Amino acid sequence: MITFHELGISEPMQRAITDMGFEEASPIQEKAIPIALMGKDIIGQAQTGTGKTAAFGIPILQKIDTSKESVQAIVIAPTRELAIQVSEEINRLAKYTKIRSLPIYGGESIERQIKALKHRPQIITGTPGRLLDHIKRKTLRLHHISMAVLDEADEMLNMGFLEDIEQILKETPKEKQTLLFSATMPKPIQNLAEKFMINPKIIKVQAKEITSQAVEQVYYEVNERDKFDVLCRLLDVENPELAVIFGRTKMRVDELSDALNKRGYLAGGLHGDLNQRQRDVVMNKFREGNIDILVATDVAARGIDVSGVTHVYNFDIPQDPESYVHRIGRTGRAGKTGIAATFVTPRKTGQIRDIEKATKVKIRRKSVPTVAEAMKSKEQIASEKMIQLIEEGHHSQFEQTATELLDRYDSVVLVSVALKLLTKEQSDTVIQLTTEESRPSKKPKSKGRDGAKRKVTRNKGFAGKDKR
Repeated sequence: MITFHELGISEPMQRAITDMGFEEASPIQEKAIPIALMGKDIIGQAQTGTGKTAAFGIPILQKIDTSKESVQAIVIAPTRELAIQVSEEINRLAKYTKIRSLPIYGGESIERQIKALKHRPQIITGTPGRLLDHIKRKTLRLHHISMAVLDEADEMLNMGFLEDIEQILKETPKEKQTLLFSATMPKPIQNLAEKFMINPKIIKVQAKEITSQAVEQVYYEVNERDKFDVLCRLLDVENPELAVIFGRTKMRVDELSDALNKRGYLAGGLHGDLNQRQRDVVMNKFREGNIDILVATDVAARGIDVSGVTHVYNFDIPQDPESYVHRIGRTGRAGKTGIAATFVTPRKTGQIRDIEKATKVKIRRKSVPTVAEAMKSKEQIASEKMIQLIEEGHHSQFEQTATELLDRYDSVVLVSVALKLLTKEQSDTVIQLTTEESRPSKKPKSKGRDGAKRKVTRNKGFAGKDKR
């Protein structure tokens, strides 16, 4: 690894990078920044979580002419979340300069964006549809663009944005510098590069560099019907500060977030059917710690960059290794460690081998924690909570009542009851989610077709409904 100072970055930019807590450049930054600063076109094959935003953000900022009052660089991103995240990171990098980045995306008032554009930001980050809208309204002109970036090009292809991207690029000068970043390089992306780029330099971050060594990767072999109970046990045992749980479908995300809240966890769901206001509410709660569990689909989670995520849970195994890398990239960032746990049904254990082969990383199998272990962990958390309150002096108002109780009952009994109340150990509702695998029904009340809801049952022994 080399430092940002060795990359020849300006002093104001180095100060901003230091403020952000970074010292050494990531592999994609080390390879891309010097080439980009020379003005050459780049095709970078790298996933989310590798530091690619700074890999193109730093060269953009270095080349902006602050004496010109026009848009000089554009970043095209697949989702609102990624457009916002990229713009925020570029503005953090530009902290000690007069350069500003403006995000433009659907789901927000276009009139408000038109007003913001009148303040002449030098950099625009946006989604294809809304960018085209502004171009057609002539509220955004790209005739003076010197740099264009296509971020997560393969994802934009998957979302059907290829024609929009071509229309946007046709509005820019031919002699501009173009940087294209993509996790994979399907043929349509290669054709796009050939059409709009000039002798691009190809940079690849190998799989061993993509998968962070700071992330402990494990998997649990779990029957479909047991997944939710196992998830709750893991949340109780591991007590994550912030966790992201991935579900395959929008329905799965809704079911999971609802079920977790019913069990007393603080969870919010994020998927493509939410409008922008709803998405912003969920993300702000997660960033501010008002909820500590975010349940999301792959597309909705693209571009989410929240510091302090300690755990990622793949409730449904990803469809391909690329999605797996995207998911686990939510944790283990900025020099911190993280845990990525994947739930695998017996029929799909072969997919773990495929992921291991693609990422060149061994994913360790772990045993599911027992109910007793989960309960013991909850007791420990409750005990620590009591000690914290004592040390912070929050007990004086209850001392008289406590003295009266001690006159009547043994102190050990009282503390035991207090722990019981804190852990809320009681009869729990076992919540069974919609199944992803078809299976024949054994009970008349539980239909066997895929997607059928299972009957809610009672179970006195399971400790999972408790607030932590």
